[in-house]
Amino acid sequence: MGTQVTSAKRGVITDEMRKVAKDEGLEAEFIMKGVAKGSIIIPKNVARKQDIKIVGIGKDLRTKVNVNIGTSTLKINLDEEIEKARIAVKYGADTIMDLSDGGDLQLIRRRLMEEALIQFGYVPVYQAYNNAVTKHKNPLEMSEDDFLNAFESAVKDGVDYTTIHSGVTKELGERILKVERYGGIVSKGGTITVAWMLKHGKENPYYKHFDYLCEIAKEYDVTFSLGDALRPGSILDSHDELQIAEMVNVARLVKIAREYDVQVMIEGPGHVPLNEVSANVRLAKSMFGDIPYYVLGPLVTDVAAGYDHIASAIGASIAASEGVDLLCYLTPSEHLALPTVEDVKEGLIAYRIAAHAGDLVKIRERAIKWDISITEARRRLDWKKQISLTIDPEKAEAIHAREGQINSNNVPCTMCGSACVYIMLPEQRKY
Repeated sequence: MGTQVTSAKRGVITDEMRKVAKDEGLEAEFIMKGVAKGSIIIPKNVARKQDIKIVGIGKDLRTKVNVNIGTSTLKINLDEEIEKARIAVKYGADTIMDLSDGGDLQLIRRRLMEEALIQFGYVPVYQAYNNAVTKHKNPLEMSEDDFLNAFESAVKDGVDYTTIHSGVTKELGERILKVERYGGIVSKGGTITVAWMLKHGKENPYYKHFDYLCEIAKEYDVTFSLGDALRPGSILDSHDELQIAEMVNVARLVKIAREYDVQVMIEGPGHVPLNEVSANVRLAKSMFGDIPYYVLGPLVTDVAAGYDHIASAIGASIAASEGVDLLCYLTPSEHLALPTVEDVKEGLIAYRIAAHAGDLVKIRERAIKWDISITEARRRLDWKKQISLTIDPEKAEAIHAREGQINSNNVPCTMCGSACVYIMLPEQRKY
């Protein structure tokens, strides 16, 4: 069985391509050509046992939103993570990633995949770290095989895409000690990898054995999400030499993955001041071409702890409007604690708003249909329809009803009361 890319290059439209085309309101042939060029990806592991919802990620498609969940070494509650997965699906996440690094990681991964029937991502180096802690009582006592085995384990379990920190090399790891950085390295996977390289004086196994990873990824049609281990952890580090050097390495790896017909997307920052968000996306697109770009945030300020879902959604909306294809959400708990179920919902809603705001710029004719529908309902004082069209109908209805109002037509809300513009000038409602 060939990969999506192999099929597309042969002019074959797969079932997954047809599903994406239907979801996007586009022709299946358009999706096929995008997959062939690498501008569109459809993460779907052939070993995935569950029937999942398929979305496409890439150029001229809707901006998608990813939700991160998972345990930590200080809090392991599988039932809570399962509930987070359910909430993510309920409120419209397109993809989900398990970032667990505490507990029985394989069990956690498999259970979350059973609950979240959407495209599923994983970070294999976390499992390598966890195994080393269990086996050696020291996370850095890993072998190269431990890195590779963790990747294979996740792939064989059916994960649809994997974050691989393959762009951070031994040379870059050594340079980190000589470069002034306010935020240091804030990627957990990147920190683990760099610390291991510095301790053992060896090359990054995910860089050294990248061709081997490509062979496995091709066999299972697993998508690479090439991680940004050296992303800025403070706006003061945005676009420093370490970040750019890693991007150059990743650009080379993209070409290798494409030669294997492996689907690939690239991860971006991080913390970026507002005036550099557009520049970051344009730089990435100029370096990587139309390969899908997947960004965390970006956060446009470092001072918003407790509200980082808002601070980062500001950057995310700009990034989406500039052509970012997948947004990784942040929650109010970012930098403070493991998120709660409610934090997951708040972060996801904020990012779905950001994604749609970006789509109103880059695919306006298709995206604006939603706004037109809700505007028409609002103008007619059709509360039931208006609320049903909101991004969070449950919250909208609760707010509207809290003063005892019911969803009756032709009745103003308590914001303007009898001074409602559609009551005072009813002719407006005819348009």
